[in-house]
Order: sequence, then structure tokens, then C-alpha cells
Amino acid sequence: MTPSDALAAVPRFRACIGMGGNLGDVRAHLRGALTRLQALPGTALEAISPLYQTRPLASTGPDYLNAVAVLQTALGPQELLGALHAIEAQCDRQRPYLNAPRTLDLDLLCHGTAVRHSSTLTVPHPRLTGRAFVLEPLMAVWSTLAADPFAPLPDVPCAADRVRLVQDQGVVRLSETL
Repeated sequence: MTPSDALAAVPRFRACIGMGGNLGDVRAHLRGALTRLQALPGTALEAISPLYQTRPLASTGPDYLNAVAVLQTALGPQELLGALHAIEAQCDRQRPYLNAPRTLDLDLLCHGTAVRHSSTLTVPHPRLTGRAFVLEPLMAVWSTLAADPFAPLPDVPCAADRVRLVQDQGVVRLSETL
């Protein structure tokens, strides 16, 4: 068996990553994060949403740029979360206080059908359904993917509720992608 045959036998999971930032060259941080995500062991980028601009929510500072990346990965939820934190650190992510402005924020939104509630990880992401800056890019990218019975879309609000969230939270889809 060749190494590529062995890798092909490893189970893969569809994971959705919320990406954002509002300090420094955010576009460069997001592009760098995508490159680093694709370099993770047993991981491939399946899709990336358009960019969205968002007012800070429960935070201060400049507007955020947000996107959602969808991965196929052999990494488990906890391993992937550790990798996300390492990528944030490589982009000088600081955590001086809750919801502080940031160079890069990577959130594990969902990981296949995994449901985890621990002190370090909750999937699906506990605030996924109330954040238009996550829901809009997630819905935009999800509509481009082939259905995967082993990775259904997490429960999300109906279209009318999402429209209200977009208006209330000041989320604007940009014409550019990463």
C-alpha cells in the first residue's frame, strides 16, 4: 500500500470555518490563513465564500471582514481547533479581553455531524445561529457544495430571520473573494 493509498483510506469530515478580522491587513491575514488551512495534514479546501463587511458586534474597532471556508479534513474537532488557534497566533492574534479587535479570528462552526460540549470546544458553534456575519457566508458557500449525507448543514434560522439579522448587524456582501 502506498502512502497515498493509506491516506485515501482515512475518514474525512466536512468542517466549516468562520474567518474574520478587523486589524491590520485583514485580507492578507485571511489569505494566509487559507494557505495554512490547506497545508494541514489530511486537509483540503473544498470552498470559500465571498467576503462580507460587518460592523463590530459586541465589540469595538473598525469594521470586520468575514468569510467561511469549507474543508475536507481527516483531523478531529479538537485537533482542528488546535490548528486554528496556532494559525491565529501566527497572525499575531491577541486576546486582551473578550471580543477585542483582532488580526484574525478562526472559529470551528461545525465538523461533520460532531456534537461536542467541553470547556475548550463546542460544536456546532454555540453562537452560529445569531451571527449574520457567519450565517450569510455559510449559506452562500453551502449552496455551491454537493450534498453530503454525513455532513448536513447545521440548523440555521429561516431566510426571513436571517434578513433581519443582516439588517440589525450591518452585514454587507462584497463583490470580492479571497
